Amino acid sequence: MTNTEIWLVIALLALATFIARSSFWLIGHHISLPKRVQEALRYAPSCALAAIIFPDLLLTNGAILVSLDNPKLMAGIAAAAFFLVKRNMLFTIYFGMAVYTYVRLGL
Repeated sequence: MTNTEIWLVIALLALATFIARSSFWLIGHHISLPKRVQEALRYAPSCALAAIIFPDLLLTNGAILVSLDNPKLMAGIAAAAFFLVKRNMLFTIYFGMAVYTYVRLGL
């Protein structure tokens, strides 16, 4: 692939990204989504977060490991329980990382 082709691909991808992102801003106020779609979209951020977090917690070396030997899973469960009690995201992150370090190092 030549330099010209690479720059052309970059420019076309930038244009496609601009069109996709600006379309909501430019025509968003002219189109209204059905109420059920709007209600369903409220859950999109939490679903996306779950899709990112759960594979990281469960996969170890490309295999699913659901046991006490998985330090990421143990720290995730402990952090989730901590959040349900305290409702403080920053302290939950601190607590989860402390549990992960403790379990991983086997202290």
